[in-house]
Amino acid sequence: MGKAVSIRAPYDPELEVGLTHLPADIFGTEDGPSSIEESRALMASWRPSVESLTRGGAVVVDERQVPGPEGEPDVTLLIMSPAQGNGPWPVIYHVHGGAMVAGDRFYGAESLADLVVALKVVVVSVEYRLAPEHQHPAPVEDCYAGLEWVAENAGGLGIDSRRIVVMGGSAGSALAASTALLARDRRGPVISHQILGCPMLDDRLQGPSIHAPDLHSTNFRKMLQHSWASLLGDAAGGPDVSPYASPARAEDLSGLPPAYIDVGSSEVLLSEAVEYATRLSYAGVPVELHVWPGAFHGFNSLVPHAAVSRTANETRLAYLSRALL
Repeated sequence: MGKAVSIRAPYDPELEVGLTHLPADIFGTEDGPSSIEESRALMASWRPSVESLTRGGAVVVDERQVPGPEGEPDVTLLIMSPAQGNGPWPVIYHVHGGAMVAGDRFYGAESLADLVVALKVVVVSVEYRLAPEHQHPAPVEDCYAGLEWVAENAGGLGIDSRRIVVMGGSAGSALAASTALLARDRRGPVISHQILGCPMLDDRLQGPSIHAPDLHSTNFRKMLQHSWASLLGDAAGGPDVSPYASPARAEDLSGLPPAYIDVGSSEVLLSEAVEYATRLSYAGVPVELHVWPGAFHGFNSLVPHAAVSRTANETRLAYLSRALL
């Protein structure tokens, strides 16, 4: 029998229209991914103003330089807190996406500010060192150092250290999941839940969905290959990659925090997201998995007005409301 060929599920019609209005090279081109400089410039152009994050005075915005990993530079945290009330508040510890090579603590901050208002939580967004200038383990160690500082300084931040949710999207999901693994194995801060959106979890790029033959998927697959190579160098895809870089490599997933995982049915990361969710469940970890029909990578932030995007965002918000009780 020949090798099975993955056929991508059709895009949701609203999302397909929305895709045509995004930058043409947002997921790479036939010639390969955008340059790192272009990716960084694009994501920097999306950076919101601090004033916009205050939501008319409902959110207090602060920044802190906190100790990084031993012997390494400090880590910068963006901290957004409710302006009214005394706490202690739950905290969402956010790890931004950007293919490991781009983005900063402000990426996605607009939607994070909305969570502060909607859920009465503190949101901490960590800025980690980027590949390829800083390969593994620098990014995840920065994320873990920031998490330790948050837990150790819970009283001063007005947060409840028993209710720490780690959240990330795309490459941020890889780092969020890896941070959860580190916290378990180092007996560090107790994470109550992990939220992994369209997660990028496996440098080996396996599974049927990764081989979808349409042009969009092919271009995105090239970007993923570039992303993992930037983080891991020549080790990417080989036998010696740490699970703290590529969480799907972890053999033991027991003892990890409950997980919320969502992914599009029409993106190349579908297989690894479903497999990770399944393995977590078999390891005794409570998992809520959503596969959104016709959705591509990052659909709910890139085309937020689409009906499926609104449903996905409302469903995640409902989960967070339950998780943070």
